[in-house]
Amino acid sequence: MREFESGAATDIGKLRLENEDSYLVLPESGIWAVADGMGGLEAGAFASATVVDALQAIGETASLADLCARCQDRLAKANQRLLRIADEHGIRIGTTLAALLTHEGTYACLWAGDSRIYLVRDGRITQMTRDHSEVAELVAEGILSAEGAKTWPRRNVITRAIGIYDELDAEITQGILEKGDIFIICSDGLTAHVSDPEILEIARDKAPQSACDALVALTLERGAIDNVTVIITRYLPRDGSRGHGPGLA
Repeated sequence: MREFESGAATDIGKLRLENEDSYLVLPESGIWAVADGMGGLEAGAFASATVVDALQAIGETASLADLCARCQDRLAKANQRLLRIADEHGIRIGTTLAALLTHEGTYACLWAGDSRIYLVRDGRITQMTRDHSEVAELVAEGILSAEGAKTWPRRNVITRAIGIYDELDAEITQGILEKGDIFIICSDGLTAHVSDPEILEIARDKAPQSACDALVALTLERGAIDNVTVIITRYLPRDGSRGHGPGLA
């Protein structure tokens, strides 16, 4: 049964020499993910592709808890692989990750870094992820205002990533799906130029692929200082029912 309608779009942007973002749309396994690589050119692209490839190999799972556990296991192995390669070449590479995981009416958001997942439900947009960045921590502590954060010199410094630290440190939140839920998974190349209300309007009013294309086009119109990647998926179960609880950890 086809329960999700999905779309995806990515672009190198106006200033970068290579697209270091990677993404995965795998509704048959209940996985959608965006990874934003760091380390420069080939290294960043390799890091994000390594993480996406690890998730692509998960296959069929028995429950949401099983899916989350397998994701974390594969991400931990990808983390160690990136650390090993970085050590061998004397470089520092890594990647953010924002992944939406679903199983039989339930969902989980798993992330590390400042790539985001939004949920549009009942006409409202909610950021499901919390940016793992220095600037987000300062805003949360009241040291920096939201307006000041936009121009803070270290606003791109992230505090969690895959491939940077010895232990995988991803965050997870879970919930129950409702008919019509729309999830937006994106790299920070989108949110640097497009506001949450604009994301809401476009994601709500257009089909997923058209919405992704429109968001990337809007980012390019506004300068696209970074790579930009967007995935949108809409939950439309055929029986019209809400999700149910089994499978939640």
